[in-house]
Amino acid sequence: MADPLKIPDTDESVLGAGPLRRTEWFRGVWRNRRASWLKKTEAQRDSVVFFGDSITQGWGDDFKGAFPGLKAANRGISGDTSRGLLLRLQGDVIDLAPKAVVLMIGANDLAEKASGEVVFSNVKLIIEALKKHNATMPIVLCETFPCAPDNYRPVAQIRKINKLYEQTWAGDPQVTIVKTYGLFAGEDGASLPKYLPDRVHPNADGYGIWAVALHPVFTKLGVGNFAPGLLPRRP
Repeated sequence: MADPLKIPDTDESVLGAGPLRRTEWFRGVWRNRRASWLKKTEAQRDSVVFFGDSITQGWGDDFKGAFPGLKAANRGISGDTSRGLLLRLQGDVIDLAPKAVVLMIGANDLAEKASGEVVFSNVKLIIEALKKHNATMPIVLCETFPCAPDNYRPVAQIRKINKLYEQTWAGDPQVTIVKTYGLFAGEDGASLPKYLPDRVHPNADGYGIWAVALHPVFTKLGVGNFAPGLLPRRP
């Protein structure tokens, strides 16, 4: 029987397209975080599940106090790609029978030279699987965040991902697109250092801005109740 906590050694029979990271560092992070979650599956059923990479992991298990009263589970893994999310979707998300799912991904795919279309295609498969699991569960799709003004994670490809999201799910009653790109992008389309100091990961102010963008979404969807303009407490 295959080890569910092991990244497959080849792409054969792995759903999706694009990169799966296989460095020893990433294999260890993948296994350790996922193993720790197995002990929490029952307790975290019916949570709002945040699903993504290090940007999601950076919320921490307490979400920095940003969502008081919300039962939430953090399923972010530093270094993960959209294909990695697809690979672990069942065990890390669907098995929790989520109340809602918040998805944000893309930076690591682009760092591995995947195109924006590849990220979109994997996200499309993720959303199709979530809809198949539960045809009424809210899916909150956050636009891919801006990154540095260079070709490591090209601005044009980030914009491509977000444009494809808009074209595909703008009128979908089950999918809410949160316009997170514009919250953190400067005039050149790259990230603002005052919110993403390393040009990728939010600081406390950045997470606060993201939280404020999510509050009305959660309230409208009926998964939380947040006063307009509520600012999360400082960690």
